[in-house]
Amino acid sequence: MQLSFNYQEAFSRNIGWLTKQEQQQLRHKRVAIAGLGGVGGVHLLTLCRLGIGKFHLADFDVFDLVNFNRQAGATVSTLGHSKLETMVRQARDINPELEIKEFSDGLTAQNVDDFLNDVDIYIDGLDFFAFQARRLVFAACTERRIPAVTVAPLGMGAAMLNFQPGGMSFDNYFCFDDGSEAEIPVRFLMGLAPARIQMTYLVDPSAIDLGNHKGPSTIMACQLCAGIAATETLKTLLKRGPIRAAPKGYHFDAYRNKLALTWRPGGNRNLLQQFFIALAKYKSGL
Repeated sequence: MQLSFNYQEAFSRNIGWLTKQEQQQLRHKRVAIAGLGGVGGVHLLTLCRLGIGKFHLADFDVFDLVNFNRQAGATVSTLGHSKLETMVRQARDINPELEIKEFSDGLTAQNVDDFLNDVDIYIDGLDFFAFQARRLVFAACTERRIPAVTVAPLGMGAAMLNFQPGGMSFDNYFCFDDGSEAEIPVRFLMGLAPARIQMTYLVDPSAIDLGNHKGPSTIMACQLCAGIAATETLKTLLKRGPIRAAPKGYHFDAYRNKLALTWRPGGNRNLLQQFFIALAKYKSGL
């Protein structure tokens, strides 16, 4: 017997953790995700299964073999195919009623206004090294008072930062302009994970090459990120539970079985942060 799609039945197992009214609220919320690779693709599928009904999605890239270890859409059959088209197809297989606006040129200064138009929350799925696009979209979120969430996959864990309207901004937290352009990857990494839990079990430090935009990754971290980002999205959209916003964050590491609640007043201008940034720059040869 062929079954037809029914929203209430498809997401009925969410009820209990959500009320029926809250599920309907999520059905009409609009989420923007830039980047549909490692974390972004899993963000999209997780939020689809949560019952979010509207998306703005941006990605210009195609799938390659190096994506196989962590990206939800990366398979032999999708090699060389658009990440955006592939992930939209997977999302619609979960919920054919989705309202999706696609940005196949990625995120640019020319389309950021349209990308964030009528959006309720932004979820960061950009590549670690996409600093220009990331600064652009977070600044636009601050200007429009749109909540923004970034969860970084680090080792076998995830580090979360929320940027809430009226709170500390992305630029004021990371302070990229306080150093040279070559230092930006170090400042971003240290700001994302002040607790640095993942560094204690890194078995091959040579795999991290910030200067050449390379670093190791795991699927476990990406999936943890998606669960955390979806939970923060739920709490923000439904105004439920505490929101831990920058300069506060948290870092959970499954390998270490450890949770660190982080707090860096002043962001990367915090004296402790400045010390660790200087140490990381020295070790990186900057």
